[in-house]
Amino acid sequence: MKLASSFPFVLAAAVSLTLTACGGDSPGSSASPSSTPSVIATPADSTPTETPTETGPVKRTKTELTKALLNLKDLPSGFSTETDGHTLAFSAPTSKCKTLVKHLNADEAQDSKASANSSFTAGQEGPYLDFRLDSMNTSKAVGKLLTSYREAVASCKKVTLRFNGQGSTSMDVVELQAPEFGDTPFAFKLTGVSGPKKGLEFATAVSGIGDVALTVAILAGQPGELDSATEAAVEKARIVLEKPAG
Repeated sequence: MKLASSFPFVLAAAVSLTLTACGGDSPGSSASPSSTPSVIATPADSTPTETPTETGPVKRTKTELTKALLNLKDLPSGFSTETDGHTLAFSAPTSKCKTLVKHLNADEAQDSKASANSSFTAGQEGPYLDFRLDSMNTSKAVGKLLTSYREAVASCKKVTLRFNGQGSTSMDVVELQAPEFGDTPFAFKLTGVSGPKKGLEFATAVSGIGDVALTVAILAGQPGELDSATEAAVEKARIVLEKPAG
């Protein structure tokens, strides 16, 4: 996910990303109107997937990962693919935040073997959302990446954001209750506490899908959107990535 030089997002306020099956009942989500279109339909009797057993290195291609991402056809009408992006860069006043800043500014996950992202927008005003899949070859490597995120957030209390050349905004860092989708999910939020973007919220969820890491990020989102967007992304990725060969 291009979090620094070009972070593209989707306008999620226009419609709810809540899936048909969950009906907005994910932890922390808000109810959505029954007429609101869904991103991806999920079977009503679906059950959580257990953390997979390691089966050895799996090689993925950018093409395969791209097919596993949500695309424009998966979204309600009114959306378009983001092409311009937003200049978004992070820094920190302390070395304790070095790892988190590195994750936030990276175009792909550390040790990623292949990466793909999809981004959409319905206008110039937020909220915006971005999906990214990184092939890590093994579920163990995905677990290592998620542990790195957890440790980075636990040790970092504040970062600085520079957004579209509008000066610096100080942002608090807090862990969130992670959306319960994917393997060993983790989530955190940055909130502007001073500067030109005071009050701005930036939420991120990371989780595993076997040997692939999923990252979902929302800028200026609403309650429940991170959960529903993550569920949609996980369901689509599982369908594509876990499909038997042939």
